[in-house]
Amino acid sequence: MIDAAELKASWRAVASHGDQVPLFFYSSLFLSHPHTREMFPVSMAAQRDKLVHALGQVISRVDDLDSVLPVLEQLGRDHRKFGVVPDHYPAVGDALLATLEHFSGAEWGEQLARDWSDAFGIVADVMIAAAESAATETPPWWELTVTEVERRSVDVAVLTVRPHSRLPYRAGQSVAVETPMRPRLWRYYTPATLPAADGSFELHVRLVPGGPVSSAIVHSAQVGDVLRVGSPVGHELTLDPASPRDLLMLAGGTGVAPMKALLQQLEAESSRRRVHLYWGARYHRDLYDLRALRTLAERAAGVRLVPCLSLERSITSPFEQGSAVEVALRHGDWTDHEIYVCGSPAMVQGTVAAVRQAGLPPLLVHVEEFGNEETVL
Repeated sequence: MIDAAELKASWRAVASHGDQVPLFFYSSLFLSHPHTREMFPVSMAAQRDKLVHALGQVISRVDDLDSVLPVLEQLGRDHRKFGVVPDHYPAVGDALLATLEHFSGAEWGEQLARDWSDAFGIVADVMIAAAESAATETPPWWELTVTEVERRSVDVAVLTVRPHSRLPYRAGQSVAVETPMRPRLWRYYTPATLPAADGSFELHVRLVPGGPVSSAIVHSAQVGDVLRVGSPVGHELTLDPASPRDLLMLAGGTGVAPMKALLQQLEAESSRRRVHLYWGARYHRDLYDLRALRTLAERAAGVRLVPCLSLERSITSPFEQGSAVEVALRHGDWTDHEIYVCGSPAMVQGTVAAVRQAGLPPLLVHVEEFGNEETVL
């Protein structure tokens, strides 16, 4: 039987060596199995810390496989877009064990090595099975053609993209996007509309400082470009058809994208649920999709749109002053509402903290969290 407590202690000791751990791991992997290098981006700068984070997530719950199983299955399905096949797992396992042995020093022994090997074998088996199951139903990725590019501001672009084959997603789900300008680098975006008759939908992209994918798209995307996207993921921002509660939506910046898609879904379903959408931005110019959202709100009964500005102050401004959550909490009691939150990590963290401090039920708060850039382990 695997000694979970010993594995956790071992990992804490190894992880304490910081950046040296992923550096040693990738050096070992690429030297012993050169064919794996082509799956990774040219620059590994944004990749290195992801190994420690991913392994730490799994190992911290190794004694509760039921809780970590969905994470591993999703990893297995999603890694198909990188070209990962079953033969790659032994290479990763060899490099991992070499790394653990190197940083464990005198603590490394036959039993610990066996436990690590067994634990990795369980992880690999789950991921491989999930990938093989998904392969019978969906491709490893979809290709999309960019049919329209609107640069709404210096740091926001709205793309209309058309999948080459049907891409099944629900409003509120996200897809990892790769642009040919940044091969093997992926970033999660949430479709901002339901698919049109030809499958087309909108992607809202904000330039993230230092973000290679977002900067390439915002500055250089053109009509005719072909993007790749992975399988739709996430469920926290999708609507629960069994819930009769009205909705409070709190969005910051391009975090309004899933909210727009959800509004379209509610309209298509002729839903009677009332919606209060508070959209926060720093300045008026940052409300880049205000016209389309106002049209949606005017067309759909029971939708209230409240644009909010946190930095632009004017006594004559028609917009509410403050962040989305500040304004919403001034406006009423949301105890019986499902609360959807999306925006930058800082916005989401601050909003969730404010909502909880206001005494709103945590179980009614919906937040989806994905990393800015995603690459293989």
